[in-house]
Amino acid sequence: MIYHIRYLCVFFIICGISLSVLGCGIRKGPEPNASLEDVMAQDSETKQDVKAINDRLFASVKSAPNVKDYILAEGDLLQVSVFEAQELKTEIRVGARGFISLPLLGTVEVKGLTAYEAEQTIEELYRNKRFVKNPHVNIFVKEQVAGKITLLGALKKPGTFPYLTRQNLFESLALAEGLSDTAGKIVQVRRASMDSDRPYTFLIDLNDLANGSGEELNIEIKGGDVIYVPEAGMVYVDGAVRKPGTYPIKRKMNVVEAIVAAGGFAPYAESDSIKLVRSRGSKEPDIVQLSFKDLQRQDSSYSVQVKDRDIIFVETNRTEALIYGLQISGLGGIVGVGYRPPPAQ
Repeated sequence: MIYHIRYLCVFFIICGISLSVLGCGIRKGPEPNASLEDVMAQDSETKQDVKAINDRLFASVKSAPNVKDYILAEGDLLQVSVFEAQELKTEIRVGARGFISLPLLGTVEVKGLTAYEAEQTIEELYRNKRFVKNPHVNIFVKEQVAGKITLLGALKKPGTFPYLTRQNLFESLALAEGLSDTAGKIVQVRRASMDSDRPYTFLIDLNDLANGSGEELNIEIKGGDVIYVPEAGMVYVDGAVRKPGTYPIKRKMNVVEAIVAAGGFAPYAESDSIKLVRSRGSKEPDIVQLSFKDLQRQDSSYSVQVKDRDIIFVETNRTEALIYGLQISGLGGIVGVGYRPPPAQ
């Protein structure tokens, strides 16, 4: 009897020491500072952010482009007429280097000019060479071969659109009817370069444009550009989960689905103590305490959708962690009690 009591005492002593060590070794999540209602309200603010960007880009859109604003590009078939000299009328295609060949003038560079600007340039050349006293030139685009832009990603109507006139980023995004509700705020503009294997890529923060700052970011879009709006982004899951790490946010992913993506709860998880940390830009982040039981309820108010840069932290249950780590073995009548801590969080 004394023998059993002795080892039982040793067992409890080791448990006490283990609990003490465990308390020092387990990382605690951040302290809550917001309610679930705060988080849901911020979801609404995010949709308002997208709406603000869409409102701004639609407000910046000009009226329908005039045919004279069309940007000439290689491959376009032009009909060039001089009203005062019909014999100078010609039909010519813009060459690969951007030139056309005209009677009496030879080669004239027109690539990158609007149809109106090209008319003025040709008029000036005929005038300076005194071939025509007061020429009036008309350019009619019979075939538009080049001059298209492609809009991809989280847009309401992505696709390929004619590049009819000079336009900036916002005007181009308006062609696709603006951002979708799941759009991220960083836009990529890819542009061909002399080295076709390494195109130029511009990264532009739409939040700055929507706030009225960084107007220089509303860059001019050129024919052939590809504009890509990625969906908002990544969620980080940490704490007592099987595979802590960063995971892509799938469409309408909620907190429970993010935890599942991280392998689910570890055996020692405190499932009713989940912290959601949500960035608020330059402000302090919102930290809200969530319960797995509440998150499983059918009530939609508890189905919290994760957002780009969210952090989900699952707390550790110290008792469960102790039980998980305890090792009891018997060999030759000798009882051994040890402790193996859970994986570092």
